[in-house]
Amino acid sequence: MTELVEKMLAGDRLSLARLITMVERESEEVPEIMRSIYPRTGRAYCVGITGPPGGGKSTMVSRLTTIARKKQLQVGVVAVDPTSPFSGGAVLGDRVRMQQHFLDDGVFIRSMATRGSHGGLPRTASSVIKLLDASGKDLILVETVGVGQTEVDVMETADTVVVILVPEAGDTIQTMKAGLMEIADIFAVNKADRPGADFVVADLMAMLHQSPKQSWWQVPVVATQAANDVGITDLYEQIEKHYAALRESGRLDTRRRKQRRADLLRNIESTITTQTLQVVLGDEQLNRYLERVENGEIDPYAASEEILSHETLVTWVERWLARARGSAS
Repeated sequence: MTELVEKMLAGDRLSLARLITMVERESEEVPEIMRSIYPRTGRAYCVGITGPPGGGKSTMVSRLTTIARKKQLQVGVVAVDPTSPFSGGAVLGDRVRMQQHFLDDGVFIRSMATRGSHGGLPRTASSVIKLLDASGKDLILVETVGVGQTEVDVMETADTVVVILVPEAGDTIQTMKAGLMEIADIFAVNKADRPGADFVVADLMAMLHQSPKQSWWQVPVVATQAANDVGITDLYEQIEKHYAALRESGRLDTRRRKQRRADLLRNIESTITTQTLQVVLGDEQLNRYLERVENGEIDPYAASEEILSHETLVTWVERWLARARGSAS
């Protein structure tokens, strides 16, 4: 494991790919991997690209990657796709939509499946981003799956969030206020050559004008045509400006503190959930509660209370805490 990490830190792409696979599969070596790379993280700048399906996010990521490479930046791309119901992997694989960058050693592209996540990113995405960061990437672009208003995970992962809308979204902007509207640091109205694009831009600017102002950053609205490479330079410049504003205001450090806190809470939740389910599924008495819920004999809330207070689970928790205290001492 140490050798694999060392090769990755030295720039070996195959080792990076293997480590990402281990993280995605949540292998038992993951804690050791993350501990070993932690001192090398925190250097890359992470930009989240989100928005409803069909907005041209993949093309936008490809265009932004091209600009970053012209600036001699090392780029990592995390592209999240829907989960295949058959293999459990990403439906679109390593996406032909970014094929122009596949032979570029300065770009590392990884597709990930949502694997049941409803927040736009799989729970292992944060660890994959850290691996890309530790491997020496300067810019990491994270494209979410595109599930609409629930894509809030990107807020706890990216330094800058770009929300992409299209002209067809004009009638739905009001309903999106409580979702995507509030997570945007930058808006991009893509496919701006289509009818109605001007109205979407005007609606967004009016809504932003009415919203509480931030003294350090005014959310911009950029009209783009990713397929025709129009407006992408303007968008990239706004990303750079937001990065500068974050640093100058001290909010970059604040955001990353929140990201580290969110990582900790996610890891605690994931560990407790996984181990608790293993106990429940491996115990015959606790398994009966599942059957009773399936048969409609008991409601899920009552069953949860009984499972959590069951002697088997309580005993396991006590033993687990005792082991944890022993390890800490």
